[in-house]
Amino acid sequence: MFARFRSSLLAAAAVLAAVSNASPYGVPAERAVSSDRLVACHFMMGIVSGRTSARDYDLDMQLARDAGIDAFALNIGTDSFTDQQLDYAYQSAADNGMKVFISFDFNWYNSGQAAQVGQKIAKYGGRPGQLIMDGRIFASTFASGNPMVDSAIIKSAAGSNVYWIPNFYPGQSLNSVDGAFNWMAWPNDGNNKAPKPGRSVSVEDGDNTYLNWLGGRPYMAPVSPWFFTHYGPEVSYSKNWVFPSGSLLFDRWNTVLARGFPMVEIITWNDYGESHYIGPLRSKHYDDGNSKWVNDMPHNGWLELSKPFIAAYKAKATSVNNYITDEKVIYWYRRNLKSTNCDATDTTAGRPANNDSGNYFMGRPDGYNTMDDVVYVATLLKSAGTITVTSGNTVVTRNVPAGASLIQVPAGLGKQKFSLTRNNAVVLEGTSLMDISNECPCGLYNYNAYVGTLPPGPNDPLGADGLSMLTAGLRVTTCQPTPSLGTNPPVATGPTSPTTTTVPPGPSPTGTCNAGTNADGESGNFSGLCSFTCSYGYCPPGPCKCTSYGTPGTPPASNGRDGCPAAGLPDSYKGLCSYTCNHGYCPEGACRYC
Repeated sequence: MFARFRSSLLAAAAVLAAVSNASPYGVPAERAVSSDRLVACHFMMGIVSGRTSARDYDLDMQLARDAGIDAFALNIGTDSFTDQQLDYAYQSAADNGMKVFISFDFNWYNSGQAAQVGQKIAKYGGRPGQLIMDGRIFASTFASGNPMVDSAIIKSAAGSNVYWIPNFYPGQSLNSVDGAFNWMAWPNDGNNKAPKPGRSVSVEDGDNTYLNWLGGRPYMAPVSPWFFTHYGPEVSYSKNWVFPSGSLLFDRWNTVLARGFPMVEIITWNDYGESHYIGPLRSKHYDDGNSKWVNDMPHNGWLELSKPFIAAYKAKATSVNNYITDEKVIYWYRRNLKSTNCDATDTTAGRPANNDSGNYFMGRPDGYNTMDDVVYVATLLKSAGTITVTSGNTVVTRNVPAGASLIQVPAGLGKQKFSLTRNNAVVLEGTSLMDISNECPCGLYNYNAYVGTLPPGPNDPLGADGLSMLTAGLRVTTCQPTPSLGTNPPVATGPTSPTTTTVPPGPSPTGTCNAGTNADGESGNFSGLCSFTCSYGYCPPGPCKCTSYGTPGTPPASNGRDGCPAAGLPDSYKGLCSYTCNHGYCPEGACRYC
């Protein structure tokens, strides 16, 4: 089915081999060609506007490269900072033996901007960090299928024969399209929510629909570990649902090995807002409200779980077992049972929860009843052993074989402990830093997953920028914008860069932003908005810059009204207007009540 695709990749290998410099990591397109498989990972550019150089991308590039990921799909909108951040990302990719390509987000682009899309492809297509396939510039999209953007115009405006793999929807025209990318990596009801009785679409159902529609053209299949989002009106786009995830990542990688898709895209590296990130929390980004369910919830273990599967996929193996090089135990679970009621009054503290009569952050997420109260434990072993899991008062012991296995243990309130023994000797053991509790974190429903490993990885806290909106809109007063897990034993110093450039770290501010103004180069129209929001600890990089750190003030009470940018103003005003208008400051010329 994919013979034409494979032969084109081999041709690309010859071209790239002739022009690339020698590197211990290889060029990602070459690495993909060598096993006839491409592994990409979705990277959200909209939350990294505060990065100031290519060096701010190095950690991401190095971790992804060392995991076997070939390229980041750089999801971009139409923000004023986009080109600057693309410049940094492309440079870092080139410096670190990675590749990148642009994934145009059609939540912000529209079908009438096909020429602008092509021009952007042309602008970056010649950069050293660009992923090239079959001698052509690789590009993709998120959405773009409703209404469908004109692919022929895009290719014409790009001035080259783009290798175009958009996120079009089955049944639409394949004119000028080389293949397609499927975003729906989670079981669903066919309408972007969790399955309902009589309405259930599996991820493999989606695979089959795309493959039948594409008729032999390359298919980029999705791989994702989780999905939960709980945005409230403080960000002007309320979202509150969960897709059943559970053992999804482990199951999905095994499906990918069995079916041998020509390309896969991991969803995502850093979309913290939808809880499907596999990259580190410490990766520099600003907070769009997601910290309320992301703080203290690392997912690095899912990247560790993926590494041997990526190696097996590239080798065209149907089993991961021969590609396990380091023995690991990876575990994940939710920090609350689904019976936990976060809508009730917290009588122990004498304060209302966030979701009572005011319903500020909404109630339980749609689909919560499709999630199981389970601790998931994946073992990656070179030889058989015995795993013991203690979840609260529940103790389960299982014999597990060599290779990759998954066990599920009923989740119980309290400590979560894990041990691996072999021949009556302890090989690995540890206690998770995150208990399962009946207390709602920050008074909210949190269906994100906590992911841990044995041996434990390095500490991975959110930075100050990633915590800037944690308290925005909260009714409880005990939730502070600081990590609270403590420190894992540092067992590794992290990946090393193939370059010898060393950039000394700058001074780190202490405390939380408590004053600010418009960022350098941004319109003075942001000045009043940034002054207001930064004084309360919300100082989004991009439009604003912090001028002082310390203890932020207490914002005025919410008036329950949302704000939007004034007529004719760009999306960069959205978060600021939403916050300020909700707290009684909605200045004409910048904002309006929605």
